[in-house]
Amino acid sequence: MTDSPVTLITGGSSGIGAAAARLLLDRGHRVAVTGRDRDRLTRFAAGLGDPPGLLTLPGDASDDESVTAAVESTVKEFGRLDTAVANAGFASHDTLDNGDPARWREMILTNVLGPALLIRAALPALKETGGRIVLVGSVAGFVNTPGNIYGATKWAVTGLAENTRRMVTAYGVGVTLIAPGRVETPFWDGLGGPPEGSLLTAAQLAESIVWAITQPRGVDVNTVVIRPIGQPV
Repeated sequence: MTDSPVTLITGGSSGIGAAAARLLLDRGHRVAVTGRDRDRLTRFAAGLGDPPGLLTLPGDASDDESVTAAVESTVKEFGRLDTAVANAGFASHDTLDNGDPARWREMILTNVLGPALLIRAALPALKETGGRIVLVGSVAGFVNTPGNIYGATKWAVTGLAENTRRMVTAYGVGVTLIAPGRVETPFWDGLGGPPEGSLLTAAQLAESIVWAITQPRGVDVNTVVIRPIGQPV
């Protein structure tokens, strides 16, 4: 297992990140996951039987020192880094006319600064392996929604993905933006559950992330927009 690929996933203790971690572990990869909630990380690892190929790293995806430490710990533990997945993020579920600016600040730092910090911290290790950066965006980063600050953060992630690709492709590093539509995850907690209609599952999104990660060397899949059938926008 010492030669198996290594992936670091921010926000990896639940939802899409956790599903991707499970799938990668099932396929023989080694995985590090970060999360703010130490207890949730512990429960996630215990639910998988505390496999030796899993490293859990409590920390804030929007804090530079925390992100840098996560990358360094991953490389120290596993000896390499092949993929960095910027998955941590959340929505304030409000609009410009009625929202909480303090909550907006936290969301913008997590959703936009967080991926940028991960790219910066992980790039030296990814250059060594010819690895890949995966940014989890959203359909909301392609479709305008009235007064939606969350959508604006995902528009920023869409731009960040292409800006990053143009910078790192010369180093042999790939970049993939995974932009899901409605997904049945803890994203909808506090709203009384997800909206009516078709939903993707976290496991389905995980399949797409792993597909991008396992593309043949030299292939760079850049943008994957995924909606459930039945979602019109």
